[in-house]
Amino acid sequence: MQAKRWQSLVGRPEVQAYYGALAGNRATKGVLITTSSFSPQAREFARSVAIVLVDGLRLAELIIDSEISITSRTIRVPKLDSGYFKEETG
Repeated sequence: MQAKRWQSLVGRPEVQAYYGALAGNRATKGVLITTSSFSPQAREFARSVAIVLVDGLRLAELIIDSEISITSRTIRVPKLDSGYFKEETG
């Protein structure tokens, strides 16, 4: 697994470099995580070599879904019953 904190797109060269590191360690699968996103070319290459890509949006979803390092609370949002305030004519 490798994580990158980037502000721009992670491109195919970075994914290929990661693939090279995996191959050098005889790994057959890998996960590459970024706080940014991946270029279409990076996604295409990753699909062809069994690397799972997790971009910033998916990472946020996973963090929220598994409640890692977050707290949640229930809030009450009142709703006005408009039927209670009927306008009288006459």
